[in-house]
Amino acid sequence: MTQEFENAAACWKTILNDVDANRHLLSVIEKFAYENKDPIKVVFGTSGWRGEIGTDYTFNNIRIVTSAIIEMFKESDPPVMKAMGVSGFDEIKSRGVIVGHDNRFLGPDFAMEVIGLLQKHGIRTWYTGEAVTPEFSAAIEMLQAACSINLTPSHNPANYGGFKFNPSDGGPAGPEITTRIEMIANGMMATSPVMEKTGPSGVEQIDPTDLYIKFIDDRKTIDLQKIKDFLDRQDCFICIDNVHGATRNRIQRIIGESIKIRYLRTEDDVLFGGIAPEPSEVNMKGVEEALHKSSAALRLGIIMDPDGDRIRYADQNMQIPMNYFGAMALHFLHVHKGISGIAVKSVGTSNLVNAISEQLGIPIKETKVGFKNFRPFMTKNAAERAIVCFEESDGISGYNHTLEKDALFGLLLSIEMMAVTGKNIGDYLNDIMEEFGHYFPDRSGIDVDRSLAGEILSEKLAVIRDKYPEGAICTINGNDRTVVKVITVDGTKLVFDDGSWLMIRPSGTEPKVRFYIEARTEEGKEAVFGKAEQLTREALEA
Repeated sequence: MTQEFENAAACWKTILNDVDANRHLLSVIEKFAYENKDPIKVVFGTSGWRGEIGTDYTFNNIRIVTSAIIEMFKESDPPVMKAMGVSGFDEIKSRGVIVGHDNRFLGPDFAMEVIGLLQKHGIRTWYTGEAVTPEFSAAIEMLQAACSINLTPSHNPANYGGFKFNPSDGGPAGPEITTRIEMIANGMMATSPVMEKTGPSGVEQIDPTDLYIKFIDDRKTIDLQKIKDFLDRQDCFICIDNVHGATRNRIQRIIGESIKIRYLRTEDDVLFGGIAPEPSEVNMKGVEEALHKSSAALRLGIIMDPDGDRIRYADQNMQIPMNYFGAMALHFLHVHKGISGIAVKSVGTSNLVNAISEQLGIPIKETKVGFKNFRPFMTKNAAERAIVCFEESDGISGYNHTLEKDALFGLLLSIEMMAVTGKNIGDYLNDIMEEFGHYFPDRSGIDVDRSLAGEILSEKLAVIRDKYPEGAICTINGNDRTVVKVITVDGTKLVFDDGSWLMIRPSGTEPKVRFYIEARTEEGKEAVFGKAEQLTREALEA
């Protein structure tokens, strides 16, 4: 007997409860995705529009969002066209749009809907097939395309689909673009239109990995030959976990096959084995087991999310999150590769990179959360060019590279680090900390009443910066700490005289307050978290 489900959400709940037993129910999800015509509110977050497949991420809604983008093209509003880096609709039609997807459920089918609509309006299209986020950015540059549409929800669970839009510089779309897409799409949604299927008249397929390799060779930030020589000559072992994502088979093509590299979870599985496919500490277990079984002198393990824009590292002794690796990347690119410029990070990221920058005389910029905020420092004509850009949520890019976060770049850079230093990356990190200081970052948060979400919550939390200006005393675990710096680009960050800090920011979408902290000892983290929560509750009760 066929199970009956009221909606896709109920079906997904059953599937994800036991993916092996309920995989056959994906056919039900496909039916909902085609037949559900319910309108939604379209919101482009820090990395595109995301929704549950069959619930709000449906074929009809994909057609509406694509149609909204086409309408934006036709309007050719000067501020929007400037943000896209094109003169108008005619240039977009001739330069074309790159369309593709990660390896999520129904990815190729959704992509054909997008391509069909673009072609209907005379816009040239290229189809990548299965591809990862950094390949779209590189392909835009190499083909001089007007923009790309990448159907991915990044590291979200298997029930999600996503829609990323990148303009002609290859970076994430800024608010000038996404706000207009939202406005047009939601205006269309208000009329509850049912849009007919429009298949492509033909498909011009490209090889995104080949274009990415040419991009790497052209930019020369990464030395591919040095990496290949290292693999050939040194006693090393590398374990790469693809978590069933679209990053599979990329590294083999970029640096060649090697018996010294082991790949995990490369099989087709649109349900990702039932886990959230993110580069988390818990998902690194398979990598750590492989590293411990190896006897090689130099060992490296990494995990990447399905669309290849997030990465986490390990060696045989420790895991290394981006908070640390970003600082290592700055040190390596500046000291060992001689690249000059500035360091750029999101404001909630470890201050280890600040300590390195201060001692090496490198200016540093702290931005709001979201990789798109790094754009002013990543373009070729930037007055201040970034040596490295990174955020604590596992995203990184570097000098003369893509404006998108790039896990492939992060992996290649870590191998080159080993090749140049002759050390495991954990040993390299320890050397850096011995020279520049030890830092212990973490994050947490609390839920608040739904009535406080949005601007009200921001206003209440703003009193913290007034109560603790520079020079104020803040007592943490019985010790008086002086506030030496207050940073307010995204919430309130109080930096103390011992180098520890806490940052309090409201969630932009949920009734939550998020805490980002850093202590100078592992044991000290609990006290800093406690202080962050105390300051928050006092502000909310005021």
